[in-house]
Amino acid sequence: MVNYHTHTAYCRHAGGTAEDYAQEAFRKGLETLGFSDHLPFPGDPFGYRMPYEEIGEYITDVYREKERYKGQMEILCGFEGEYIRGKEDFYEELLTAGGCDYLLMGQHMYLDRLGQLCYAGGLSGTEQYPDYAESLTEGMKTGYFCCVAHPDYMFINSFAWDGNCERACDIIIDAAVKEGCLLEYNANGYRRGVDEFEDGLRLQYPHRRFWERAAGAGVPVLIGSDCHSPEKLYDEFMDLAWLDAKALKLNIVTGWGRKQDGQNGERI
Repeated sequence: MVNYHTHTAYCRHAGGTAEDYAQEAFRKGLETLGFSDHLPFPGDPFGYRMPYEEIGEYITDVYREKERYKGQMEILCGFEGEYIRGKEDFYEELLTAGGCDYLLMGQHMYLDRLGQLCYAGGLSGTEQYPDYAESLTEGMKTGYFCCVAHPDYMFINSFAWDGNCERACDIIIDAAVKEGCLLEYNANGYRRGVDEFEDGLRLQYPHRRFWERAAGAGVPVLIGSDCHSPEKLYDEFMDLAWLDAKALKLNIVTGWGRKQDGQNGERI
């Protein structure tokens, strides 16, 4: 069992320390635990996450658990962060001298084609979906992100399925295949529950239509807990996510390798 999508109290909307999660992971028998708190950017332009000045403290805490469980369980230090055009030096620094093992691309905020910053969960219509998808494609092309967290996050918006939805899904999935980037099937969407949308009752994500298309493309898929408390690290919703992902016949993988040049390597 593995999980690479883990949040701690540092992100300001979760509970538990790195030690708490490591203890729970070891108790549950996980082989790999990846920490991925929301990435703060210099100047703290986004809220709902740790201040930039706490990056070093967060990394130190995770590395303490790395050492504590060395030889017993693999612990990785990562971040879930947006790809923002022009921040490439920042990502490069994190993955080299910064002590960061990996980055998940969690595109909550993105730059559209006009260079305007948009919140993916508060869009005005499906006509914005392709721009969102293109921002994910840009991020995948950089090679800094090993996996796209909840790539179907745009469906948190309540719009009926249409051609824009199909086009956006295809852009994301085609890019993942071409760039060799994993897509995450996110268990936290199950914890959020079913809501009433314009096109009926459904989860915010995972969106079945997206993942049916992903299954057809054979894109590699990582199951992520996206847990915000230790007891949810590997719970019944992770089990449900695994069952549904298997039923969809997704190409499930449990890890990745990373080449020394910073590009995505072979999957495990």
